[in-house]
Amino acid sequence: MGWEEQVRRVVPYIPGEQPKQKGIIKLNTNECPYPPSPLVKQKAAEFQTDDLRLYPDPDASLLVKALADYYGVKEDHIFTGVGSDDVLAMSFLTFFNSDKPILFPDITYSFYDVWAELFHIPYRTPALDEAFRLKKEDYLCENGGIIIPNPNAPTGLSEELDTIEAIVAGNPDSLVIIDEAYVDFGGKSAIGLVDKYENLLVVRTFSKSRAMAGIRIGFAVGSSRVIRYLKDVKFSFNSYTMNAPSIAWGAASILDDGYFKETVGKIINTRERVKKELRELGFTFPDSRSNFLFVSHKSIPAAELFEALKQEGIYVRYFNKPRINNYLRITIGTDEEMDRLLTFLNNMAVPR
Repeated sequence: MGWEEQVRRVVPYIPGEQPKQKGIIKLNTNECPYPPSPLVKQKAAEFQTDDLRLYPDPDASLLVKALADYYGVKEDHIFTGVGSDDVLAMSFLTFFNSDKPILFPDITYSFYDVWAELFHIPYRTPALDEAFRLKKEDYLCENGGIIIPNPNAPTGLSEELDTIEAIVAGNPDSLVIIDEAYVDFGGKSAIGLVDKYENLLVVRTFSKSRAMAGIRIGFAVGSSRVIRYLKDVKFSFNSYTMNAPSIAWGAASILDDGYFKETVGKIINTRERVKKELRELGFTFPDSRSNFLFVSHKSIPAAELFEALKQEGIYVRYFNKPRINNYLRITIGTDEEMDRLLTFLNNMAVPR
């Protein structure tokens, strides 16, 4: 074996397929079906490439100020990173360092256990109930930290803010991370609780509702003390994690609130229409407050539907895992894309 004996071996996170062929309908990675704000396009056209010879601002001050103003928090309550995955990984590394297990749901974002394994963090996964709901009492026990996605992925369900607050309040000796990647599509944000609870960190992303998955922008809102600890670790790892275009274009996206709300509104309207039509086709699903639906059919196995849709050039996500191996996660696309999906399902003569 030689040098390979010293390799840290982990089972990596597997993202959704990124097919290269043209003409497909891509509903498998929860990307926004609409372009970013026109103001982002304008800023991109104005960007001086000569500036790329300079290091970017390590504090991402332009973006941080825009975020602080938008969410009504102080600038020292904001942390930025290269997508929320970067922010979350940095948070695991910074705060989850005891010998007690961290807690997150058994059905959730499948990167959490990867980071736990990578950083040698013990963890436990309390089971969601039969309706895929979180059981609050499972998180009111001794632990080394907690991470909860709200709305959850892949179920799309959003927990009430009272439930989230009870968990944060009940764990004063642990950091509680609320991963709000999908909150703009109908969830209730915990950002307003940050001033009340120093042990709370709320993580957000530009990849979904702000249509900027390709530029990789994530951020967190927490107490000044929590953010200071995060920055200490970040600057011990890489001072220049966010590039100059990301800082400028991210700030531009925040400034165009009208376009943001219009885009989110279109996705929500499409989601609600598609819910109704899928029910008529015999599908069931949790009441999603995200930009995707987590669907199951009473008579056609999810694996069979997944393959049939793929052959048609419609990519959705299938998780061959316990408790969810008969569900498909379907991103909400444009009305035209969803109509093509629904037409195909109708033509399959799906039993009602």
